[in-house]
Amino acid sequence: MSDLNALFEAAQANSKLLATRPDNPTLLKIYGLFKQATEGDNTAKRPSFSDVVGRAKWDAWTAQKGASADEAKQKYIDLIEALRAA
Repeated sequence: MSDLNALFEAAQANSKLLATRPDNPTLLKIYGLFKQATEGDNTAKRPSFSDVVGRAKWDAWTAQKGASADEAKQKYIDLIEALRAA
């Protein structure tokens, strides 16, 4: 396993141990980076207007479009570490 993958897995575990719950925009960014890192570009159809949460998640993931898995993993790691330090 590469160092980046090990750090990514550690960041996933650390995300559950944050002292305070991040605000919704930050949670969506975490979600989008995780999905981009693990699944790549979003190819799913955008959820309907009535599915507010689904649309927000879809938008957060789509905002990361074009980033490589390694780029998304590094951004995810950096974000979780910044939240832990705060």
